[in-house]
Amino acid sequence: MTDLVTVAELGGSLAAVGGAAYARHSHPAAYWSTVGLPLSVARLLASYSSTMDACGLTVEPPRWRALAVRAATRREVRPVPPRRGVIRPTTTGLRMRLRLALGQEPADVAASAERLRHAWGVHAVYVRDIRPGVVELRLVGFDVLKKVRMPRRLDGGLLRVPVALREDATAFLRDYRAVPHELVLGATLSGKSMYLRNLLVGLAAQPVVLAGIDCKRGVELVPFAPRFSALATDPDQAAELLPALVKEMEDRYDLIKARQGIAPGTPEELITSDVWGLPDNERPTPIVLFIDEVAELFLVATRKEEERRDEMVTRLIRLAQLGRAAGIYLEVCGQRFGAELGKGATMLRAQLTGRVCHRVNDEASAKMALGDIAPEAVSAACAVPAELPGLAVVGDTSGGWSRIRTPYLSLADAAATCRAMAGLAPDVPTLAPFRPRLSPMPAAAPTPVVPVAPAHPATE
Repeated sequence: MTDLVTVAELGGSLAAVGGAAYARHSHPAAYWSTVGLPLSVARLLASYSSTMDACGLTVEPPRWRALAVRAATRREVRPVPPRRGVIRPTTTGLRMRLRLALGQEPADVAASAERLRHAWGVHAVYVRDIRPGVVELRLVGFDVLKKVRMPRRLDGGLLRVPVALREDATAFLRDYRAVPHELVLGATLSGKSMYLRNLLVGLAAQPVVLAGIDCKRGVELVPFAPRFSALATDPDQAAELLPALVKEMEDRYDLIKARQGIAPGTPEELITSDVWGLPDNERPTPIVLFIDEVAELFLVATRKEEERRDEMVTRLIRLAQLGRAAGIYLEVCGQRFGAELGKGATMLRAQLTGRVCHRVNDEASAKMALGDIAPEAVSAACAVPAELPGLAVVGDTSGGWSRIRTPYLSLADAAATCRAMAGLAPDVPTLAPFRPRLSPMPAAAPTPVVPVAPAHPATE
C-alpha cells in the first residue's frame, strides 16, 4: 500500500512539473502569474543584500550609523545596498524603486542589469531614472515580444498613438509633437505594413488630416482611402500633391504671421513659433503625410522624370524642414534609403528624427536607418529574426534605442475602421482635388448552392 501511495505521489509530481513546463512554453503569462512571480519575489527578498553586494552596488554606511551599530551590537559594520521600495507585481513582471546611496548613479545599476536578471530568475531587467537619487527597476518575467499584448492603460491623445509594445512591456507611443518626422525601414514581409496599419487606425479616430503617397498603384494605402483627405497613387499625382502641401504650409505660415503681427515678407526660417500657439478656433488641423515606398519617388528612367524627381525631393525637404511649425508631419516608409537613391536623399533622411528599422537584408540598410543616430543599435537591427514579423529597433536623435513589436491587425479590420471613421476626414480646400473618389462596395456574391446527391439506400 505504501508503494502505491509513493508511486501516485511521484506521478502527481511529474504531472505538475510537466504541466508547469508546458505552461511556461505555451502560456508564459499564465505561468508567470502562478509560478514565476512567487519564485522571483522569493529569490529577490532572500538574496537582495547579497546580490547587490556581488554586483558592486553596496557602499559604506554613514559614519553615524557605523558608530551606532558598533555601540549597540558590537558587530562588524557591513556595506549597505540601495534602499528598496515596495515590490509591485504586474501582469508581465515586477516593479521596484531603489533610492541610490551617496556616490551612486543610475548607470551603475544599469551596468548590473544582466547580473540581476540571472540572480532573480527573470527574462530581463530595465532601469529607468525617476528623479535624482531614485531609479525604478522593471523586471520582465517572460519575452513579451513573442506574443504581443498591449497594456490595458494606454496614454494616448492628439497625435499620440500607442502603436507597438516595447521589450520592457511598456507601450511605444508615436508622438508627432515630440518627434515630428519618422523614417520606417524594413525588407519585404518584415512588418512595415503592420506598423503603418496600426498607426493609421490610431490616427483615424483623431481630428487629423491624413494624406498619402503610394506609388505602388495604391495597393498599401487605398484600402484606407475613406479616411484620407488626399491620396496620390503614382509619381504624376505625387508631383501635383506635394506642391499643394507646400502651398498649404505657406498659407499656415501667413496665418501665424498675421496673428502675431509679423511683417508678411518675413522669411519662414525666421519664425520661431508654430500653429500650436494659435487659439483653438484659429488653429488649422494637423496634417500627417504617409509616403509608402519612398524609393519610387527617386527612381527615374528619362531626363524628364529626373527633373520631376528633383522638384518632388526639393518639396519633400521643404516639408521636412519647415512643416513641423505648420502642423505638417511626415511618415516615410521604404526598404532602403541611402545616397544611391539620388540627390537629396541623405538631406531628407537627416530631417527624419524618428527611426524604426525592421528586419533588413544587409547591414548597410540598418546603418542607413540607425547608424547616424544610434550606432549601437545597428547590430540589434541586423539580428531581427525572420520568424518574428513586426519586430523592430526604434531609435531617435538622443542616442537611445529599444526593441518593439507591433501587434497583429488584419487588413480587413483596419480598412473597416477607416470606413467607419470616414466622416472624421477634414475638408482642406487646398487638398480637395486629391480627395480619393470612393467606389461603392461591391455586393457580396451569393453563395452557390451545391445540390446534394441523395444517399444510397442501405443494403442488407
